[in-house]
Amino acid sequence: MDILTVGLSFVGLVLLVAGARQLVHGASRLAAAAGVPPLVVGLTIVAFGTSAPELAVSVRSAWAGRADMAVGNVVGSNVFNVLFILGASALLTPLVVAVDLVRRDVPLVIGASVLVLLLSLDGSLGRLDGALLALGLVVYTTWLVLAARRARDGGAAAAASSDDAHHTVWRDIGQVVLGLVLLVLGSTWLVDGAVAFARWLGVGEVVVSLTVVAAGTSLPEVATSLTAAARGQRDIAVGNVVGSNLFNLLGVLGVSSLVSPSGLTVADSIVGFDLPVMIAAAIACLPIWARGRTIPRWEGALLLGYFVAYDAWLVLDATRHEAREGYTAVMLGFVLPLTGVVLAFVAWLTWRRRGGTS
Repeated sequence: MDILTVGLSFVGLVLLVAGARQLVHGASRLAAAAGVPPLVVGLTIVAFGTSAPELAVSVRSAWAGRADMAVGNVVGSNVFNVLFILGASALLTPLVVAVDLVRRDVPLVIGASVLVLLLSLDGSLGRLDGALLALGLVVYTTWLVLAARRARDGGAAAAASSDDAHHTVWRDIGQVVLGLVLLVLGSTWLVDGAVAFARWLGVGEVVVSLTVVAAGTSLPEVATSLTAAARGQRDIAVGNVVGSNLFNLLGVLGVSSLVSPSGLTVADSIVGFDLPVMIAAAIACLPIWARGRTIPRWEGALLLGYFVAYDAWLVLDATRHEAREGYTAVMLGFVLPLTGVVLAFVAWLTWRRRGGTS
């Protein structure tokens, strides 16, 4: 590793922060000017834009025949998005979860996650699988935009005529584009430095993709969601994570499978462990969010705790550490069952309260 790589990594981090500020500022103003709910902006423009690094890394890896990097990047990013980003955002400020997310978008993320697992059971994601996933993204995005347009047209003829003297639509679009460019460029430099460091340590490619690359390509989501939460744009903060996860599963994996010369080979460890963890993280959101449609600080801390536990297992497994077996036994025999019981209890309380008030 040379000093230039370290320097580019630092510059990349600075660009990420600057890009996030531009993106959130421009996107929120565009939403207000067009009468589009901020949640829809977070689920589409912001989410897809901040997932551009995942798309670039996975497509490049798939084209080069490095399937482990392409698939691990998506799976690791989705786990990182839910456990780390939502956890950190909720610690910064308690997040309010829109009803549509609980009823519509989170179940779609769970469904897409299960679909990817089922398609991967044969050990690969072929071009037909990729076409199916990509088609799902097209259908979802079209439906979401049409639903938002109908809601806007059905409402008051709102702010279509309100010209803000302090800014123009083109300026806002320019901010969004500038933010996306800075995010992609910054994340690329940061990931390059992080991967070089990981390889210098001698860590395997699957682990690198699930941790270093996944966290690096998710840094736009980190910067965007934390900035949005700090600015009070909580719909964008949460919608960005949910939309990014859907885009990663349907768009990134779909396109990567299509461009790969022979399809994407999915490692047994990913099918047997990492994909189920990704699904479990998505499922856990339902009872937590539906309970009060909020993510308070203590639940943010819980999500962060599980992120640390997951990454600790990856490190122990990669290094074949002697503590791996005992750690696995504790997680599988105590921590995860206890969490399942707690989430089931929370879900029951939520169902009972909803039934009692209806």
